[in-house]
Formats: sequence, C-alpha cells, structure tokens
Amino acid sequence: MPAITPTQLQQLQQNLKNIRNICILAHVDHGKTTLSDSLLATNGIISSKMAGKVRYLDSREDEQERGITMESSAISLYFKLVRAANGDADPVTSEYLINLIDSPGHVDFSSEVSTASRLCDGALVLVDVVEGVCTQTISVLRQAWIDKVKPILVLNKMDRLIVELKLTPGEAYLHLNRILEQVNAIMATFFTGDLMEDEARKVEAEKLNKDWVGEERDDSDIYFDPSKGNVIFSSAVDGWAFRIQQFASIYFKKLGFKESVLQQCLWGDYYFDSKAKRVLQHKHLKGRNLKPMFVQFVLENIWAVYDSVVVQQNRERTEKIVASLNIKVLPRDLRSRDTQTLLAAIFSQWLPLSTCVLLAIIGQLPPPVDAQRIRIPKMLYPDIQQNDNEPLKPTNKVEKALYACDASDDAPLVAYVSKMFAVPADLLPENRRKQMTAEEMRERGKRQRALRAALEASNQDNGIPLDPDMLAELQAEEAREKEEEEEKKKRVAGERIIGFARLYSGTIRVGQKLYVLGPKYDPRHPDQHCSEITVESLYLIMGRELESLPQVAAGNVFGIGGLEGHILKNGTLVSSKDDVVNMAGVRMEAAPIVRVALEPADAGDMDKLVEGLRLLNQADPCVEVLLQETGEHVILTAGELHLERCLRDLKERFAKIDIHVSAPIVPFRESIVSSDLSASKETENGPVQRGLQEIQSSSKNVTLKVHTVPLPNDITEFLSQHTSTIKSIVEQKAVKKTSDEEDMLEQVPLDSGEKVLSADEFQSTLRAKFAEAQKRGGPLASLWENIVDQIWSFGPRRIGPNILVNRIPGYIRKPFFQIEKPEKSDGVREDHADEVLEVQQQKDSEDALGILDVDFPVHTGFQLSTLAGPLCAEPVQGVCYIVYGVDIHQEESDAADVRSRLALIQGKVISAMKEACKQGFLDWSPRLFLAMYQCDIQASAEVLGRVYGVISKRKGKIVSEDLKDGTPFWQIHALLPVIESFGFSDEIRKRTSGAASPQLVFSGFEMLDEDPFWVPTTEEELEDLGEKADKENLAKKYMDTVRKRKGMFVEKKLVEHAEKQRTLKK
Repeated sequence: MPAITPTQLQQLQQNLKNIRNICILAHVDHGKTTLSDSLLATNGIISSKMAGKVRYLDSREDEQERGITMESSAISLYFKLVRAANGDADPVTSEYLINLIDSPGHVDFSSEVSTASRLCDGALVLVDVVEGVCTQTISVLRQAWIDKVKPILVLNKMDRLIVELKLTPGEAYLHLNRILEQVNAIMATFFTGDLMEDEARKVEAEKLNKDWVGEERDDSDIYFDPSKGNVIFSSAVDGWAFRIQQFASIYFKKLGFKESVLQQCLWGDYYFDSKAKRVLQHKHLKGRNLKPMFVQFVLENIWAVYDSVVVQQNRERTEKIVASLNIKVLPRDLRSRDTQTLLAAIFSQWLPLSTCVLLAIIGQLPPPVDAQRIRIPKMLYPDIQQNDNEPLKPTNKVEKALYACDASDDAPLVAYVSKMFAVPADLLPENRRKQMTAEEMRERGKRQRALRAALEASNQDNGIPLDPDMLAELQAEEAREKEEEEEKKKRVAGERIIGFARLYSGTIRVGQKLYVLGPKYDPRHPDQHCSEITVESLYLIMGRELESLPQVAAGNVFGIGGLEGHILKNGTLVSSKDDVVNMAGVRMEAAPIVRVALEPADAGDMDKLVEGLRLLNQADPCVEVLLQETGEHVILTAGELHLERCLRDLKERFAKIDIHVSAPIVPFRESIVSSDLSASKETENGPVQRGLQEIQSSSKNVTLKVHTVPLPNDITEFLSQHTSTIKSIVEQKAVKKTSDEEDMLEQVPLDSGEKVLSADEFQSTLRAKFAEAQKRGGPLASLWENIVDQIWSFGPRRIGPNILVNRIPGYIRKPFFQIEKPEKSDGVREDHADEVLEVQQQKDSEDALGILDVDFPVHTGFQLSTLAGPLCAEPVQGVCYIVYGVDIHQEESDAADVRSRLALIQGKVISAMKEACKQGFLDWSPRLFLAMYQCDIQASAEVLGRVYGVISKRKGKIVSEDLKDGTPFWQIHALLPVIESFGFSDEIRKRTSGAASPQLVFSGFEMLDEDPFWVPTTEEELEDLGEKADKENLAKKYMDTVRKRKGMFVEKKLVEHAEKQRTLKK
C-alpha cells in the first residue's frame, strides 16, 4: 500500500463513515509499539523489514533507550479495502482513515492512557499470552469500560508458546482459553459493578417515591469471543496475525460447510469427525481421541511452520509448506540462515498482521457517527441508566449535533482537548525549511548568473566596479538573506505547546474565534473559567511530525495551536456559550506521590527554572508543580520513572539549565494507639485520665481542658475515604453563610472520583459506626455516647480524619451536619449566629472576655495541631480531641484592657490549644503511618529467591504469591514503603538479570507498629537488647530523617559508649 500525502488524508477526514479512532492499550512490554510498527509499514512510513525494530512511535530518546513508551503519540493511517462484488460487477473499493494512538503501559504513565482512551471510539487491548492478564491489563480494560470505548482483544506473542514454553497445539489451546476466560471474568466484574450501582439508584428512587425506569441489561456484547471476530491471535515481532474468519473462509469449501457455521465451530469444544464429515460436541465423542477443531485446523498449521523453520530448520519440509500454501518465497530467503527472515517472508504473505488487524478495526469498531450516539450521552449524563439500543434523546441543539457527529458549517462546534504536549519550535511545519521547486531553483540560479556576468563585464580590469546600482543590489540581497536567517533562528528557538484534541461536532478552521472552557466551568457562571482564543494553527499528527491543516471536520483527532496560557491540562473548545457542555476533567488513576524540591545550580537562572516548570506543568498531564510556603519549587510525580522523565525534560528542553534536586520528599501520617497502656495514668495528685490536659494560656486569662483519645480504626478509615463528602458539607455551609439563595447550593464543586454522600447519609453511617464501637466496649467506650451531635469540626483543613468535639458546659453549637441556619437566639453575637445556638455564661460586664471571643482560636489551634503533628510536623490522623472546658479568669484584668489586647489573648489561646493537643497526643503511644506501594512482580522460579531478598531488604512484606497456570511464572504481590522504593526497580532488574520487572502503584498509608520513643527498660528487654539497644528503631529513624529535612531539632548523641583505645605493642 503506497504512502499517501497529507492532502489525501485531509480529504479522507471529510468522510465520517470511513473514519476509525482507535488506541492501543496494554500492560508494559506486551507489544503495543511493535504492533503499531507493522501497521505503519503498510503506509510506507517505515520499511516492513524494520517493523518491530524501529519502534517509530517512541520518538523520545529516553523511550528508545529504555525500550518502553512514555508518552501517547498519534498517527493517521490510510487503508484501501477492495471487496468483491456479486456477479460480474466491478469490485467495490473503500478508502478508510484510521487515527491510531499508541499509549504507554507503565503504571507511572497511566494518566497518558486516560487521555488517549477519552479521544477514541475503539481500542486494541493486547495481552502477552505467556505473562497473561497483568495489573495494567485490568487497569486499561477498566479505563476502556469507563470511557465506553469498544475493545478488540489481541492475544499477542503467540510465538513464545512455541519457542519458549514449547507447548503442544493442544496445551496452547487450553492456555489461550484460560486467558480468554480471565479477560471475560474481568469484563463481567465491571458489568456487575454497574448493575449494583443501578440497584442502589433504584433503592434511592424508591425512597423518594420517584418512578424508576429500569431495564434488563444485556451483557452478551461485552465479552470477547473468537467466533464473533473480536479476538485476534498474533505475533507482532514475527509480523503475523489471524482471526478465525480467515481459516473458516479457507476450509468451508473443503469441508462442505457454510462459512458462518464453520466460523462458530472453529473455537470451543467442537471436534471434526473426518469419516462422517460432521462436527461433534464433547459429549458425543464416546471416548474417541479427537482434537478440537481450533487445534486441528488452525494451530497445527502454524506449529508446523515454526517446527520446520525454527525448531528443526528442515529446508525440504519448509519448501513443501511454502508450495502447499501457494505463496512465493525468494530462493535467497529459503537459503537464509536467519530464521526470522524466512518466517517473516512466509507469514507476511500467508497471515499478514496489518491486513488482519485493519480488517478487524473496520469490521468491529464503530465510526464516529455511531460511536458518539452511544458514548456522548454516557459522558454527559453518567448517572442516568441508559440502554445502548435506545440512547437518550437530545434535549437541545448542541446535544443534537454531538449525538449525530454533525460536521456541517452551521453545527455548533464542540471539541475536547485531552492533553497539551510540547514540540520543539523548529519541528513545526511553518518553521520547517521549505523545499524549493525545480522552477524556483532555476529562476534563482538564472538571476545570480546574470548579476555575476554583469559584474564581470563592468569590471574586466579588476578595478572598482563603476555601476553603483548593481553593487547596491548585490549587497542588499546578501543582507536580506542574512536577516531572514537570523529572524528564523529567533522564531524557531524554544518549545511550543500544542493541544491534543478530538472534534465532536462542527468544523474547525484556522483563524476561527472560539471559547475555551476550563475543567471547573459552570454554565450558571458563564464568565468564570472561560476565555476567548483565535485558532492559530491546526495539525495532522503523524507520530513525531506535524502537518498543517486549514480545517478539520467532526469525528477526527487533531493538534491545535494557540491554546498556550488558556488551557493548563485539559479543556473544552466551543463556538458559543448557549447550551454549552463541559467535557473536561480527567480523573487521575495514579495519584502523584513522589515529590522533590528543585533549585537552579546557578541562582541567577531562577527565572529560567520558573518558566521551565510552567512549560512542564502544561506539557505533562500527570505532574503537579507547587510553590511551597517555604519558597521551594516542588514537583509531584507518579513514580520514580516519571520523575526521571520530568527532570530530563526540564534540563534538556524546557529550562535548559543545570538543576539541583533534593532527596525525594515522602509523606507520612502521625497517629496514636492505646497499645497496652491503661486509660488512666498515675500522677502526684493520684490517677488521672490518660490524654486529659489542663493548660493555662501564657496571658493567664484562659484555661483549656482538652481530652485526647485515639479514634477506632474503622471510623478513621471511613473519614479518610469520605473527605469529599466532608468537603461538600463544609462548602455548602459556607455558601449558606454568604447567601440565602437556594440555587447557590448547587455551586459547590465536588471532587470527581469519590462517591459523595449527602449530609444525612454521612451522619447516620457515622452514628452507626460509633454505636458499634460503643458495643465493642473498652475503656474509651463511654466517650462515644452522643458524640456525633457534638462534633465541632474535622481536621486538618476542616476535612481530615480527626475530630474536635465540643463538651463545654453552657456553650451549645449547631450540629455539624445541619446545613440550614439556626434561629437567632439571645446572648449570641451576630458573627456567631450561624454556628452557635446558645451561650449560658456569667459575665461581669458587656466588655468582659467571653467564650465567643476564644472559640475561633480554639478551633484554629486544633486545625494547626492536626496539620503538623508533634512527631515530625506531618498531618495527624485518627485522633479525637474533646474540649471539656474553657475557663475564663475575669479577675486577671479589667474589661477595657481585655478588649484592647483581644488579638494578643486570642493568639495565646491558639498556642495553648496547640500545646494541649500536643501533650495529650504524647500521653498515648505514638505511631507513624508510612505511604505504601502495592508492588506486583512476575518472575520465574530461578530468580524468586533474589526477588524476595530485595523486597525484605527494603522492609517490604509479601502479601501473596501464585504460580500462574500453564506458565513457569510466579505472580508476587507485596507491600513496600514508598520511602524505601527509590532504586527498587533498578535493583530488582540487576539482581535478576532483567528477568523480573516490578510495577508500583500507590495503595495508601499503613501503620508502622513501632513507638519512635521506645527504649529498653524492663530487665528482660535489657537482657535481650543491651543498654545500647543495638536493634535499630525504624520509626525513630524515619522520624529523625523528616525532622532533619525540615530543620527541626534532632536529639543525637555524637559519641555513644566510647571505649578507650589501646595500641598493642609489637
């Protein structure tokens, strides 16, 4: 198939029925880029001999070095299909445009996968048949399910079953069947998850007495089945692939069956009885040893080719196979010692990969017109239950155009920009060196020859030329050429940010004026998060190259210039603000957890670093760039590899300066446990409750009585999971406070990704959990009585997993979960009217200090102490602070004096509250919570011991280990502290000689059950560990590391147990 020009591709963009937008998704190293190479070879972009070696879409230098994809990249392919017509009519020719996006498989770049799948209507999901279903395979299938992308399953690396595992065709069939069942089981879990959500909505609707229109869902179309044509068996490296249809079309005449019937029987437990010429099922075999038809007619043929070419290298048998397949192989290829060349020569004619995959894409995946009719309603209204056969009806003009993928000029334009990417300015088509035509070159040569001849004629005696006009003309031309060269150098320096977008309706043109809507845009406030832009340029994305386009029609993927400064990560482009829809806001699958502080090696380059960070923030969908309170520039990345890529981009592309990078900053959490401590402790004045502190402010005006206790684990977990719910309640109350308008409630923006409960639901669940904790008993059970009604606030930042409880006598606050404003009562000042119900307090005069003057400072002290805990100033979790009393000493000073020093007194109250929280916290046994990675490793039995050695050395723990059925591989699941994970991947690869490669995903925080202040005290402990306590206290080590980094005091003995040194005489 010839390479075609961008102009022809541009014409193909107009025919919506013949466009396919697809992405390639898979786990790392399952063959995505090798497969895309074979598809590119059909368009003449690369040589078919080099397919699989070039990895054309890995355009970055570090992608080629490491051999993995790090950025999703797109390319448009042309495919010409000639179908035989009925009778003697001419064959029908159809031309297709396939917009292909290759995405990364490494977990650090999973945000790139979500940006790619959002733009596509179909996906090729690759699975390595030896490794089977891996962690990222499940993630990409889930992403395809969320984005309503129709998948085709590609079972890749089939050659490994023959060459590496040396399976027989029968064993290979069972192995393939098992993988197919696993993939279908995953699809079933997504389906049942959706069903359960529907059930939950149904129950809610019944509670509110609403009509619920529920329909029976059909799940038959979500599974992969070779007989349906949505499963491809392939070996990308050897360049072959097939679907069952191909073999059915070869055999149906020989066997005397209908092609459609044979297609149904070629996969599954169907056996061919050659004597009776009929198909039998397993139950009718009656003990006969027949092979399944898939083994007999499909796998044995492929095994025969590999056996004669690779395993036995039998030339005569190979020649027979070539003759029977009726294909032409050059004699030099048959004589070739390189088995790969001969395999490629045979398979490229018998089962070419590109033809099979492209036919599957065209036959199985929908064009934009059909896909948008089903996908767009689900993207716009994810909470409404929808049936694919009867999608929602459009409610306005914009939705009508979106559902129909209307490309007409008067259709409203809606495009979604899924990410921004950086391109060196000199690679843009407008800055590329233009190739002169032969005519222009002749003209230029003629002009210069004429000038030179004239000069020589007027200057034959080598003196000064007499014609000043001619001399001036020559000098002017030279100067003009120099100027042009310099101007071009200036123009092409640096990077340009291009948007990676999909047009859903309308036609977009260069120079058109559009509105850009940010992810937070709300139609009720049309002027916020919205700006106007002019489309500067449109590009056809061809891998590492861009081609200019004057316009793009709906249903296509394209690049757009002119968005710099208007879109940060993603956004929506619209032509008018009427009935507008906001499609932006991608949920991150991998939360950025690894943070480092940066500074330039030369302090004078700070401006370059700031500009470089701005470009990096736009060009990478997953990185977060922060300027901390300390003035440090910090970047948050998804993992070590992602961090490496970001730093390389900063140094070489965006900032172009040397950068000093701090050691990775890993978050911790602080908490307390009762351990084996009793609920009371002995003091000089007799036993008191543990954690109860009575602290007087340094101004002597106020005494606080605060009781600190650990929260039950299940409640801490519940609060951690529902921070979005607490945030929405706090924001709704804040909105109520500023305005009484009902519709203002809807203004509250909610974090996507987490299920947000209503205030009543959250309150009742929390009450039930505390009641359960009370039933369990224990020394603290009595404290949980009616605690939910007395909650003052959550912290830190008002939404964290710690609780401040108000049990101050005579000071009654509105319940935390009540959003409505309370009735105004006497004795409550105007600024407290929305929170406080009643105050019963004896005051000598109006100006005297009262509880309403110090309740805000008490709350602020709580927020500050939970934000930076006492161990190493990290956030606190799972602690409950109960305020039992705020005693105000009126006699300390007169009322007028108090009013003048009120701000000072309030500051002292904040300090006293922080001190009370700190002392109460340290009364219990403190614990650190470590950020943990979930680590998945696939390794063979030989290297298993080394893998375990590396994990245990880094304080990890094995959760499970399973031998994968039918393979020699073990699947290991482990938990590893993030702080110990740096260099982990490299170490595992070194120790196992590259045989094992880990995938690390952040899984949350887990307690390190060790007291950082523990020292051996009992006789037994001293006997075991000695006075030195040689066993390292890990919690103390981590705590001191963080304290040192933050510049806090670290208690350290420089000389410990020194012994006198003697020099022995010789």
